[in-house]
Amino acid sequence: MTEPDNARTTTGTDDTGTRDAPLDGLRVLDLATLFAGPLAATMLGDFGAEVIKIEHPSKPDPSRGHGPSKNGVGLWWKLLGRNKRAITLNLSRPGGRATLLRLAATADVIIENFRPGTLEKWDLGWEELSAANPRLVLARVTGFGQFGPYAHRPGFGTLAEAMSGFASITGEPDAPPTLPPFGLADSIAALATAYAVMTALAARDRTGEGQVVDMAIIEPILTVLGPQPLWYDQLGYVQERTGNRSANNAPRNTYRTADGTWVAVSTSAQSVAERVMRLVGRPELIDEPWFATGAERAAHADVLDTAVGTWIAARTRTDVLAAFEKAEAAIAPIQDVRDVLTDPQYQALDTVTTVDDPELGPIRMQNVLFRLSSTPGAIRWAGRPHGADTEAVLTELGLTQADLTALRTEGAL
Repeated sequence: MTEPDNARTTTGTDDTGTRDAPLDGLRVLDLATLFAGPLAATMLGDFGAEVIKIEHPSKPDPSRGHGPSKNGVGLWWKLLGRNKRAITLNLSRPGGRATLLRLAATADVIIENFRPGTLEKWDLGWEELSAANPRLVLARVTGFGQFGPYAHRPGFGTLAEAMSGFASITGEPDAPPTLPPFGLADSIAALATAYAVMTALAARDRTGEGQVVDMAIIEPILTVLGPQPLWYDQLGYVQERTGNRSANNAPRNTYRTADGTWVAVSTSAQSVAERVMRLVGRPELIDEPWFATGAERAAHADVLDTAVGTWIAARTRTDVLAAFEKAEAAIAPIQDVRDVLTDPQYQALDTVTTVDDPELGPIRMQNVLFRLSSTPGAIRWAGRPHGADTEAVLTELGLTQADLTALRTEGAL
């Protein structure tokens, strides 16, 4: 298995060195929990930023206990907490507040997801943070944003998936709206937050001043849903649930093979749709007047699905995939995680890589998000134990052992 030199690396060591990484020298304080804010910080850490994860001394990030664990170690945290130094700090205590302000003075970015007003309640709002560091970028990630009638409600990705219109168009036409079985809205918001932070940092390079990023989880998912507001505004059109079918092209569906597996077919391009119909032995359909546009093909999806589905049902998945590839038609197997881990394309890309972890030994997880030819990202270590780096980070900040003892006595650590 090969990949371009320096495209992406995995060291699996506990070394904080990020030589040649594009975000080397950037310090990020991750105050957020579950999941958008922390994932955004992970993405920055993957490309060299020094990320310091700050957790409450007795209430760690819930992702440490979210989902399956092994030997008492939360596996989700191993992914979400990678490339982060883990410290504890109680921000509601005077010593914790003062320590955060000292850390903020050394940082470039703070990512937080408290309900609006919480940092202000602790005298750690933008006024205090920017006074400590005028170059600071504060990314505030909440369900509904910092203002508006819903701002103070509890907000989770599930609510964004419901409110945005995603659930209303997902599922079969005669079945209930469907929510994704994973953190879709949170993950999209994490990508958007990382992008927003980098945009704010680029602006800082010109102005010398930091600023606040207000990220509402309900918004990025609405963006990726496409032109639904524009359709409704101009045409009064409301997209409905169509299952696996598309209103814009056909055939587009999942189909069962002779050996009981499933494949997905897409024909977004007219040329691909024509190749598929020739492959399945129905070239006469290409000459139908309605075949010339994707929307018209979608209106005749029953006919096209029957043609494609019947052909696929008579063949094994291996034969189907080979035939589609030879015909240069778009197809993919429906895979679960077991298939993903053995898929040759994912293996070639090293999409799921192995990291050496002191607690669990070699573990496999998704690699960094993209490859850079000259300044690659890297997984330097998986998620660390709760508070593992508290003493080291605060000692580097200039705190003495007496200071640390006082903070522990106060309940700030």
